Amino acid sequence: MKALLCKAWGPPSTLVVEEVPDLVAGDGEAIVEVHAAGVNFPDTLIIENKYQFKPELPFSPGGECAGVVRSVGAQVKMVKPGDRVLAFTAFGAFAEQLRCDPRMLVPMPPALDFVTASAFVMTYATSYHALVDRAKLAAGETLLVLGASGGVGLSAIEIGKRLGARVIAAASTPEKLAVCRAHGADEGICYSEEDLRERVKALTAGKGADVVYDPVGGSFTERALRSTAWRGRLLVVGFAAGEIPQLPANLLLLKGCSAIGVFWGDYARREPFRLLGDLRTLFGWLEAGELRPYVSRTYPLEQGAEAIAALAERRVSGKLVITPRPELVGA
Repeated sequence: MKALLCKAWGPPSTLVVEEVPDLVAGDGEAIVEVHAAGVNFPDTLIIENKYQFKPELPFSPGGECAGVVRSVGAQVKMVKPGDRVLAFTAFGAFAEQLRCDPRMLVPMPPALDFVTASAFVMTYATSYHALVDRAKLAAGETLLVLGASGGVGLSAIEIGKRLGARVIAAASTPEKLAVCRAHGADEGICYSEEDLRERVKALTAGKGADVVYDPVGGSFTERALRSTAWRGRLLVVGFAAGEIPQLPANLLLLKGCSAIGVFWGDYARREPFRLLGDLRTLFGWLEAGELRPYVSRTYPLEQGAEAIAALAERRVSGKLVITPRPELVGA
């Protein structure tokens, strides 16, 4: 089989595609034939040894995919060869085959195609966990989404609207804001041209945002925190800007607000039954047409490093997907 390999820590340009032996399932393992794999921000970090999980070299990046179970170990009963599944793992999905714990496999809804499936769960489940479980976003509240045109940003916009919130999208260009509005954002802030804090104040009649969804980090986090309302909630989702912010604790005191961590990967491992409930809700909304995942481009495995680089350089709206064997995508 072919795999996109990280053989030494470094930027996407150091990744290589090589032939490696087919995978064999151990007693408690499943092997998935990967049809499509979503590209996510952790993929840009794990190859540079900057992520929470540090696999041994060499390895394939890629934390989520959609495919078909190829084989299972003797002790595995929950899935069988031929099952269409979604797989979640810290790494390994940017290859023609993936070895995984079968507890990290979820049956694919029958009507869902592989590309959409591979781009759906990690982003939408992260935003659902953040907005529903952690922030308890309520109808009528104002949600400010930073980095709003990216995969998690667009999912936060759509889920926020589904929950009845007024959504303000913040992105770096007018073109990205147009994508946000197409996915339901009520207002837009171009933070390369406008002062984030002043625009939030103007758009909320001085009140501020009830919830801030922040996958960006860097200097924008403090600005967003200063833009929260009384009892506001700042959701710390990630640090796409590359800098982990240091927040003045006095702002939390003065605003009676909260900074709330969102680590979906550990939530999925620690609370799998709650995750399944989240996914049932999300798949229902997807089937009803209330969620519209946006895949802006697919890449063959040989161009997988280009996909990771595009995401790392924030040149992307929506999601990117790698198709190790493009002929299988419509199967």
